[in-house]
Amino acid sequence: MKFKTLFLGFLVLAACTKQESMKTDPSMPFGVQQAASLWTEQDGSQADFEQLVADYYCQTDSERLALFESLSRILENCYQSADMLTVDLLKPTQLTNAAEPQAPDWIMSGYSPLAHFSDDMFANKLAFITIINFPHYTLEEKNSLGKTWTRQEWAYARMGDVFTTRVPADVNTQIAQALANAENYIADYNIYMGNLRTEDGRQLWGEDKVLLSHWNLRDELKALYGAENGQEKQEMIYQVMQRIVDQTIPQKAINGKDYVWKPYSSDEIEKNEPYTRYQKILDVAQAYMAEDAYCPSMPTGIIRNFEGGVEIPDYELDSLFRALVGSEQVQQVASIIRRRLGRDLRPYDIWYDGFKARASLNEDELSVLTRKLYPDANAFAADMPRLLQQMGFYSEDAHRIAHHIVVEPARGSGHAWPSLGRKEESRLRTRIPATGMDYKGYNIAVHEFGHCVEQVLDMYFIDHYMLSGVPNTAYTEASAFLWQHRDLQLLPGAKMGNGVNNPNEVLDQFWSMYEIMGVSLVDMAMWRWIYAHPKATAKELCEATLQIAKDVWNQYYEPVLGEHDCILLGVYSHMVNAPMYLPNYPLGHIVQYQLEEHLAKSKNQLEFAREYMRIYRLGRLTPKQWMIEAVGEAPSIEPILRAVDTICAETQKQ
Repeated sequence: MKFKTLFLGFLVLAACTKQESMKTDPSMPFGVQQAASLWTEQDGSQADFEQLVADYYCQTDSERLALFESLSRILENCYQSADMLTVDLLKPTQLTNAAEPQAPDWIMSGYSPLAHFSDDMFANKLAFITIINFPHYTLEEKNSLGKTWTRQEWAYARMGDVFTTRVPADVNTQIAQALANAENYIADYNIYMGNLRTEDGRQLWGEDKVLLSHWNLRDELKALYGAENGQEKQEMIYQVMQRIVDQTIPQKAINGKDYVWKPYSSDEIEKNEPYTRYQKILDVAQAYMAEDAYCPSMPTGIIRNFEGGVEIPDYELDSLFRALVGSEQVQQVASIIRRRLGRDLRPYDIWYDGFKARASLNEDELSVLTRKLYPDANAFAADMPRLLQQMGFYSEDAHRIAHHIVVEPARGSGHAWPSLGRKEESRLRTRIPATGMDYKGYNIAVHEFGHCVEQVLDMYFIDHYMLSGVPNTAYTEASAFLWQHRDLQLLPGAKMGNGVNNPNEVLDQFWSMYEIMGVSLVDMAMWRWIYAHPKATAKELCEATLQIAKDVWNQYYEPVLGEHDCILLGVYSHMVNAPMYLPNYPLGHIVQYQLEEHLAKSKNQLEFAREYMRIYRLGRLTPKQWMIEAVGEAPSIEPILRAVDTICAETQKQ
């Protein structure tokens, strides 16, 4: 029977029950309903639509497989070609080994080669051909039906996620430009620490200390525990952070090489940054809102980010995070920190770094080792096979993985840029001064290397291109954390390894969760406020964000760290240049801890590496299904809460 006959009968039905599995009788395919909902007068008449379905609907499994493979090849080529162009265009604004950026470079940093891609694919009807054969499944359906899907069926489902909306190219361009402007603003937000002065005029740092906000400021604060004048410097950094958040920082102090100022003074009010931080956030939010009208099934940027991107609703993450930051275990761990420091806790002790093995080591001595080992990016790249082999990878796998990673010196703090196809490399970007890679840079580089290893495994070692990647960015963060926590084990000449399975490391992971979950709660609440106040000004957003930060602090952090109405939770630069990204970090910590517990069962490093490879070749399942297949249970805070309870109970006995 011709499919057109079946289809005409289908049109008569006012409603159709969605197929319950991917192998159901296709006589009334749900993909046709989805395609029809996106068809407009500009696409043609009803007769044209009927003919398209009659011509292109696959009636056999072999036809569908052939179409899937053809579409996969097309998408891979389009995505990776656009990505390779983007990488080249952004080199001047992102890398230090490229030409100094000129005005055209900053303009092109907001250019998106894929801005018109969706429009083009609907215009040439390829999007409709995809939809009628590979329907989109909701998150709930993926989690329910996906329990019994084969790898091929999962790949088909991910093909169904490609064309679900019709967002005009000009809206995509607006979003890309707003994000690029925010990124450029943050990438050049340096604080010249040698220009800071105490109230009595003392200089605490040398002239060569330049720290990017917030990353380097935070890491410097962490490194100061136990250092000479450490707490005085920490208090100064804390004050600078607050002035960044509330916008009382002098405009000239931002990337100001020659501007000397006193962070504790308020005599710079007329010269403050004019709410630029919050205007950048608003610009991105307004670009996202312009997309809302074209996404009826996910009508806000919040829903699209969490249910569509993260694939965990924001309210579930909010509940998960509040359960941990409000747990009794927080006070137990805080008591241990208080005893170790011998003083009451201060707000910046949210970044207490004393649980790590390296906390007892001299960072300057570690930097001597890293500078000698890695004078430039090429040296780190050359050492990647050894890093992998030391983690237990076979030599052949280690060299194959390293072959697909390129190391580049970043203008910003560093990041990993994934490949979107198998003709390009995963890119590891990290800051490397002329004097060589210091320990902070090395620690970040190992973190980014963890990203890159994951990116190579689930691109070059995957069975279906449409399954390449991980469920969401939290799962690549988990891989990065796994590597970063082993940085001392991988550093030749270091006096000790990290001891990732010891109680201190568990407490460190827990305290890191406590810190970043609060930041994430502020970020999510800020976005809810923005959507409730779409016409807000930058000043109003600043005031609202400060109040949100205070509210979260007063409820969950003041009882532990003191200071009423603290605004420290609003300092993260991700709030500006990476909208709604922050919740991926605590989720990544949760995933990492569950992975650590699972991988700890490995008998040796070889078994560890093989299991790590198995897990990170699962690809882009939903977060819940990925975790079940990886470790046997969904994402949960219960494992680390149990571990902290046990450790604290043992500590009290000592």
